[in-house]
Amino acid sequence: QVQLVESGGGLVQAGGSLRLSCAASGRTFSSYFMGWFRQAPGKDREYIVQISASGSNTYYADSVQGRFTISRDNAKNTVYLQMNSLKPEDTAVYYCAAKRSAFKEYEYWGQGTQVTVSS
Repeated sequence: QVQLVESGGGLVQAGGSLRLSCAASGRTFSSYFMGWFRQAPGKDREYIVQISASGSNTYYADSVQGRFTISRDNAKNTVYLQMNSLKPEDTAVYYCAAKRSAFKEYEYWGQGTQVTVSS
């Protein structure tokens, strides 16, 4: 069982930056693939990025490639999402998620953190 808690959301102007954190419970964090997703009002949940268990591989959606950076600190059981050059269309609730295999669905989800980008 893994519990995930996101933090770091807030209100920022377009062009600004935010860093989200996702703290995980449990002693096996380093064996999980971690991902970030987002959901804007009235829209489906959108995949943003995934990082492998070791942190050596990352997979970004085209919508955030070059602006967002995922990283993880397995010693701190934490995954981060650095978001730069934010746009109003990045406004959404951001969720982190965990899974044990690259080929499976995400098993564990955080409660989400709101990011609002003003124009």
